Amino acid sequence: MGTEGNARLTAITGVVLVALLAVEGVTILSVRPMLSVHVFVGLMLIPPVALKLGSTGWRFLRYYTGNFAYRRKGPPPTLLRLLGPVVVLTTVGVLGSGVALLLAGPSSRDALMPVHKASFILWLAATSIHVLWHMWSVPRLVRDDLPGARPVAAAPPGRALRWLAVGTALACGVALGAALLPHAGPWHDFHHFDH
Repeated sequence: MGTEGNARLTAITGVVLVALLAVEGVTILSVRPMLSVHVFVGLMLIPPVALKLGSTGWRFLRYYTGNFAYRRKGPPPTLLRLLGPVVVLTTVGVLGSGVALLLAGPSSRDALMPVHKASFILWLAATSIHVLWHMWSVPRLVRDDLPGARPVAAAPPGRALRWLAVGTALACGVALGAALLPHAGPWHDFHHFDH
């Protein structure tokens, strides 16, 4: 995949993630009554997050293995290169601890909830900077790759494959959410959820 196609895939996936994270953010305001939505959307995030980690990892790999096109494009700005590992680790921390809480049940609350909350706070700080940095370039990348958009000169091939990848990630997220949502049942009956 070329640099522009990779950038577009990363941008489209980023927009999908921001939309899902906005829904997840609303559920945080009152988790108990929206627990099922919080769990479902949290699980739904996992495949698109994996896709975005894959596309950014691909850029990293191609750049550092000396691919001419990626070397010419250059590395991300220094701040983003420093922030990248923090975003990745805290993302894995939030999602991993959330899945662990779901599967282990309320008995894991004292051990895992502090990890989930702390990783979320760190993730929010790092990811906010990441999103704000890309806020200006992402709309153009997504707009130029929308189905039916006027072809831009030298547009990268693979538009359909990029959208298929994002659609597949979302479908896998829905399937994962549907498969694991029943594990949220014990949390609905847990009386000390908010303490």
